[in-house]
Amino acid sequence: MPLLRDAVQFLNVVDANKGIIYKVANAYCRDKESRKDLVQEITLQLWLAFPKYDEQFMLTTWIYRIALNVSISFFRKQVSRDKINHPLTDEILTLMADGEQLDVDSDLIMLHEFIRQLKELDRALMLLYLEGRSQSEIADILGITASNVSTKVGRIKEQLRQKFTSLKS
Repeated sequence: MPLLRDAVQFLNVVDANKGIIYKVANAYCRDKESRKDLVQEITLQLWLAFPKYDEQFMLTTWIYRIALNVSISFFRKQVSRDKINHPLTDEILTLMADGEQLDVDSDLIMLHEFIRQLKELDRALMLLYLEGRSQSEIADILGITASNVSTKVGRIKEQLRQKFTSLKS
């Protein structure tokens, strides 16, 4: 059955896949207002591209590809605008107030911070990898080979290990 290219169908697709949109936006934006802007931009670009969706590709692959491309462009513009500052997020402030959870959660916060510091393509790759996507699916979404995915994941994991090791020393 061919997809109907109308507003109701689009809204159903976005609603069913909003987790992808928010996950990508969270990986590329630190503050709440920028994330809202990015989610809006991703949704707009999905709407503009919706009539051209080719059903031979998985819908989630198509959504990831658009969301990641929009996020990378958005991130690059933001970096050039404000030269990256590192404010304390609400999440960190909450954890600091909650002392006892800080040790376990601080590793998770540091992992997210280290991932945010990766190059755009590497960040996208780790986002998909941590979600449990297969190498071939990641390759399709990012437009690289599956063996390249494997190589890059190994290198990034080693990079992250070294950052954690130097942090703990």
